[in-house]
Amino acid sequence: MSLPENLRYTEEHEWIEDRDDVVRIGITQHAADALGDIVFVQLPEVGEQIEAGQTCGELESTKSVSDLFAPVTGEVVAVNESVVDDPALVNAEPFAGGWLLEVRATATGAVLTAEQYAGLIEQ
Repeated sequence: MSLPENLRYTEEHEWIEDRDDVVRIGITQHAADALGDIVFVQLPEVGEQIEAGQTCGELESTKSVSDLFAPVTGEVVAVNESVVDDPALVNAEPFAGGWLLEVRATATGAVLTAEQYAGLIEQ
């Protein structure tokens, strides 16, 4: 599995992309594959404050329900309504159209480079 080098990753299998004054957040291909077919996505509301390391949403698949952990602290400025309407996008395009939310971050939790994350999922 190839990992985009421009992203940062968490041990909880989220990715972060810096986009000017906000960060875009999603889950990795590894997480999407482990979850199976995602059928429901619950995300925080625009304007809501999230805190790094805390639960900020939920992904439900045909196999299980998984919490989404915030990799950053800040204000949610956008939610990808496309994945709310069609959760399968998370499986199909986890690093592109399947992104989850954008946050104006004030702090970032522990993050990994693509190389470090690759080492983590190989264990």
